[in-house]
Amino acid sequence: MTNLTRRVREPERSSIRVMYDLAESHDGDLVRLEVGEPDFDTPAHVVDAALAAARDGDTHYTPNAGTVSCRRAISGMLAERDGLDYGVDELCVTVGGMEALLLAVLATVGPGEELIAPGPTWPNYETQAALADGTFTEVEMPAETGYDLDPDLVVDAMSDDTAAVVLTTPNNPTGRTFDPEDCQRVVDAAADHDAFVIADEVYLSLAYDDQARAIAEYADQPEHVLTVGSCSKAYAMTGWRLGWLAGDADLLERIVTVRESTTACPSSVAQAAAVAALTGPQEPFEEMYAAFEARRDLVYDRIQEIEGVSCPRPEAAFYVFLDPGVDDALALAKYLLREHGVVLAPGSGFGAAGEGRLRLSFANSMERLDEGLDRLEAGLRAY
Repeated sequence: MTNLTRRVREPERSSIRVMYDLAESHDGDLVRLEVGEPDFDTPAHVVDAALAAARDGDTHYTPNAGTVSCRRAISGMLAERDGLDYGVDELCVTVGGMEALLLAVLATVGPGEELIAPGPTWPNYETQAALADGTFTEVEMPAETGYDLDPDLVVDAMSDDTAAVVLTTPNNPTGRTFDPEDCQRVVDAAADHDAFVIADEVYLSLAYDDQARAIAEYADQPEHVLTVGSCSKAYAMTGWRLGWLAGDADLLERIVTVRESTTACPSSVAQAAAVAALTGPQEPFEEMYAAFEARRDLVYDRIQEIEGVSCPRPEAAFYVFLDPGVDDALALAKYLLREHGVVLAPGSGFGAAGEGRLRLSFANSMERLDEGLDRLEAGLRAY
């Protein structure tokens, strides 16, 4: 079909989805460590709030920016957690963090303009740049520093064509958090180029070692920062598809106008659930957090005992990014699935900087993680 646009012709399937599909078609017992999704169910009080909203007839369109109650709940959480002062007119409730990112890219990246991200990086940014008729540049961060953000490399990559830079902190796939001074350097350079920083902070509530900070909280030019968040990860609400985009009120007003022609508005029931998650009892989420932190410690300690394998210590999220000492991680991942029943995501799915690596998600029970690591170790010995 030659009449398709480059928006749909050029993007390629991620190797992450390749592994997911192989696992779905596999008949044997698998330890699934390839997907970045909490294994917990959404807490009962959140589900109850959604049920009550549906039963009370709250099943209609909402304002394009989302209900005022949901925006107030997000605003209050961001103020308490991050010290951010976003009013309801500076917030748009979105269909997951994914839509927030897409709206941010569509608002900032024009045809032929450039979106930059330090790598390894989440693959959807490249596709979103293509949807905006822009270009995408991955700036590889050095593996020897554990993929710390090197602001000099990012700044040197900027040009007059640069429209936006995505900073994913905490990071997927590495689990690292970026230093605020390094992020500020990137924001400074972006402002000099009249560009934006899109702060993808969907894992900010899952930082273990230090209190990770929102970029807009300390940026000298907050008007050049668009903040993306989500209920998916920290609140075990991936299927509810509820996220947000925060930024300058005038820009948000324009973005909301555009989203009228995409999804129109988020689910009314999901917004009621989000209000309960953000303002209701926090004990279930604190228990999830503690479980993820304990799993992080288990996985990291076990990895140190596997000969020939290394990884930076994840400070946040629920990923470790492994260097198993191979060139073709996709071939290794397929072998581990086929011969040893453990599924990981190939690092090549996260850009050139991820070549030869494997991403392991520890969003699974301690027992399954132990079993998966046993299988991984046996597979690497035999490979």
